[in-house]
Amino acid sequence: MNISSRTDLKSMQKYLDGIPLPMIKLAEKNSTEFNNFVTFVKTVVENKYIPHDPTEKQAEFLKLNIKESLYGGAAGGGKSDALLMAALQYVEVEEYAAIIFRRTYKDLSLPGALMERAHEWLDTTDAKWKEQDKTWIFPSGATLTFGYLATESDKYNYQGSEYSFIGFDELTQFEESQYQYLFSRLRRLKGSTVPLRARAASNPGGRGHEWVKQRFLIEGPESGRTFVPATLEDNPHLDIQEYEQSLMELDPVTREQLRLGNWNVRPDGSKFKRHWFKVVEDYPKDLKIVRAWDLAGTEPKAGKSPDYTVGALLGMKDGQFWIIDVRRDRLSPKGVEQLVYNTAMEDGRNVPIYMEQEPGSSGIHTIDYYARHVLLGFAFYGVPSTGSKELRANPVSSAVEAGNVHIVRGPWLTIFLDEITTFPQGCTNDDQTDAVSLAFSKLVEGTTRKYAVSPVISGIRRK
Repeated sequence: MNISSRTDLKSMQKYLDGIPLPMIKLAEKNSTEFNNFVTFVKTVVENKYIPHDPTEKQAEFLKLNIKESLYGGAAGGGKSDALLMAALQYVEVEEYAAIIFRRTYKDLSLPGALMERAHEWLDTTDAKWKEQDKTWIFPSGATLTFGYLATESDKYNYQGSEYSFIGFDELTQFEESQYQYLFSRLRRLKGSTVPLRARAASNPGGRGHEWVKQRFLIEGPESGRTFVPATLEDNPHLDIQEYEQSLMELDPVTREQLRLGNWNVRPDGSKFKRHWFKVVEDYPKDLKIVRAWDLAGTEPKAGKSPDYTVGALLGMKDGQFWIIDVRRDRLSPKGVEQLVYNTAMEDGRNVPIYMEQEPGSSGIHTIDYYARHVLLGFAFYGVPSTGSKELRANPVSSAVEAGNVHIVRGPWLTIFLDEITTFPQGCTNDDQTDAVSLAFSKLVEGTTRKYAVSPVISGIRRK
């Protein structure tokens, strides 16, 4: 090992956490720990594109020789720097390609955010910035790109790409499906020695809090995923006292998440608590079952976050309720029609379908259109919306609190619980809550009441 450009052997000692023997003995033993340490020195400490040495916590993160890891927890732990360092580790290797994501382009381009920080580090080097592609190109041919995933469909913009490194800044702002999909882009040429790495940095909280916690803190140790926690105290470059004063302006829950990195505190809403729900693997087959839809017809676009179309399938028996399935997507009006029709075919013609009818003539037209063209042959009902969303959710809330609502485990479970447990105070979207409330009310009431559109039960083929 040759340490020459920035520091000496003695100063490297602070990065030897977990390595019990002197370096010279480790070298003789050719231990895994020592080899990882040598790689860290060559790719980080002696990397001319990284302008300063990492903190000890950042070094712990950068020395990891595994595919997937998460850094951070508390605010001020140096998350963005750690992620940018990780992305730059192998830029002197020809075939290396890295990308770092934020949820929106605005998040990337804010003052002090990742792209500006990269310019501070790289503008005076021999790396070249390609503005159109938001990509740094290094003399080796390696690249570092910045991207965003504002909507669910944005992940497909990277369908044909290949990366050695994929980074997510503020991971809890992303959907789990986006994160998992990008794993399919981790590839390398046969014979390459560059490791494939997925690296993320995040605080607790946000829309993806539960799935990130589950993936890294709960499943992580047994699944080969490492979480490296870091707090204000781990970042010697910050004025801790001044930053703490800023954090005191936050509400108690957010303050505990950001100051202490507490993953166990969540801002629950007033209607639903996570522990009230009973998660089960299956449901009785003799239930009375209905499907209810809350429609939206706007496709996601860059920088915009429209409502979701949601269809909730609920069942009831002897005063007990089962949330069996939730379909949720952002689609064009035609895409919504196809989703509703396909789901009805999967559920079967014996399952009544309810749809919230928006006020005014447009709402009547929508229900009439679905009855005559989309759901012809199904027992379909339009239900005029009355009262506030909170009022409509009250019966479900009471049943959940009483322990009478079961949720059948499915891929939608985490996102559903994240939304409904923050309703109404802290939720960004309430579409799933609306759909479940409607289905619940129809199960309790039965189908004897007359609605704006009578059920259409004739015909078997969609036109």
